[in-house]
Amino acid sequence: MNTKAFFPIIFLVLISISSVAFGQQQDYMVGKLFDSETNEPVVFANIRIKDRAVGIITNVDGSFRIPLKYKEYGDIIEISSMGYETKELPINDFSQDELNIVTISPAAISLQEAVVKAKGKRRLSAKQIVQRAIDAIPRNFPTTSFSTIGYYRDYQKGKGQYINLNEAILEVFDQGFDQLDDATSDTRLFYFQMNGDFEQDSIARASYNYESFSKTAEKAILDVSGGNEFRILRIHDAIRNYNVFSYDFIGTLKTDLIDNHSFTRKNDTRINDEDLYRIGLRASYPNFRANGTLYVSKLDFAIYKLEYTMYDENQRNATGEKNEHGHRQKAIFDITTDYQKINDKMYLNYISLNNNFILNIPPVFKTIDMTVDLYRKCFVVEFNDIPEEESAKKVLNYAVVFRDQPVKLKMITTNEKRVYLFPDSNDEATIPMFNELSQLDTTKVGVRDFLDFRVGNVKDEHGNLVNRTIRREYQQFREFFSQRIKPDSRAPFDTNFMDKRKPVFESQHVTKPKDYGDYWMNTPLLENLN
Repeated sequence: MNTKAFFPIIFLVLISISSVAFGQQQDYMVGKLFDSETNEPVVFANIRIKDRAVGIITNVDGSFRIPLKYKEYGDIIEISSMGYETKELPINDFSQDELNIVTISPAAISLQEAVVKAKGKRRLSAKQIVQRAIDAIPRNFPTTSFSTIGYYRDYQKGKGQYINLNEAILEVFDQGFDQLDDATSDTRLFYFQMNGDFEQDSIARASYNYESFSKTAEKAILDVSGGNEFRILRIHDAIRNYNVFSYDFIGTLKTDLIDNHSFTRKNDTRINDEDLYRIGLRASYPNFRANGTLYVSKLDFAIYKLEYTMYDENQRNATGEKNEHGHRQKAIFDITTDYQKINDKMYLNYISLNNNFILNIPPVFKTIDMTVDLYRKCFVVEFNDIPEEESAKKVLNYAVVFRDQPVKLKMITTNEKRVYLFPDSNDEATIPMFNELSQLDTTKVGVRDFLDFRVGNVKDEHGNLVNRTIRREYQQFREFFSQRIKPDSRAPFDTNFMDKRKPVFESQHVTKPKDYGDYWMNTPLLENLN
């Protein structure tokens, strides 16, 4: 196969970076990976010690951290990613004191060679390729016990910033693809932390609540699964859960994928010198559309990767630019599941799930009581904070209705957190209204049964509008990156596993094995290192 010329080159960034920042991080080397042609970050690329099943995966900005301990395992770093030439670099070329910038080249597919290979063979349709890939899952994926050790994280993003970054190193004991994952797999935690270097927001961290709607996944119901974030992520691996329901609108991969989608052939690609089909997936539903890509081996129809995005047909994205699927609709959720081949079987490389969610934050400035002052013949509005005087004294910012008739207000005074609303004494309805209110037995009936108060556009001294619920949109990410696969590994009998009914980061048992130091939290870089 013809490919472009390929030269392993590593560059050191030529910008000033605080030596103090690196001085505090002496146990790893930091870098970023970019496309040599577009200069765009290469996301979720594999960075491993050559011939060793130990490594890390780049972040969404192409950043990565290589533990210094990796120098004990080998001399060569191997970098690979779907659609790129595999690259090898001496580990000693990486600087411990600088931000290492690495580039990799896109792979070139020779169309002429592809045509030659196809001679004498019936060209498979996209749908036929997908069907063969599904049928081959029991053959290409492990049906015996194995374990996967890796780096898990969940976090939110608001205004481009990381919020509530939680991290863990854990090991999943899987009894094989012929067993139900959620029912039979177990997980043990090596270590977990709530990373205090990033902003923490207790409101955004709260569980989804579809009763109060204080936190909801936009246009979706996200099963909280007992609050265990990693369990939620595992359920969304449609390949591992190919024979049970995974998520809308994939459904059950084995039985629903073909029926629910249309398919198209896209340009082929490759990974680690293996040629892959790229199959486009598309589905349309009232108010929604879904697009995805399936990467399938030409050799044995093994599924290497599934990318899937659900869009809201009624909303445009924030940028207004066309996305990779050729339209401008807003993404509701996005899932990428990536597998790697080890000893002719496919094992999870990484899975990334992100979805939008809405926080309806209770008002900061609000009314706490509205009463009648019969002695002064006025209405009293009490706030939880001192209102800003100019907005508090505007008559148009209040409405009082008595027995379905509006009360004409004439004057407003303020005193600390209280505002006094005085009706027009010349209005012929004012005196009878207060006479009737004075005769009510408030032990049996409240004045609010006859009165309706409304307050709007009043601000506190900090500019917060009264009774205004704040609606904020965030992105929620859950991601797991394999660092070591152990084929034929069974769950030990003498350990405590993670409780799937509880959140990962709440009172879970931690077990550190002897080789714990082989694994690494690939924490995203802080802003000052971006």
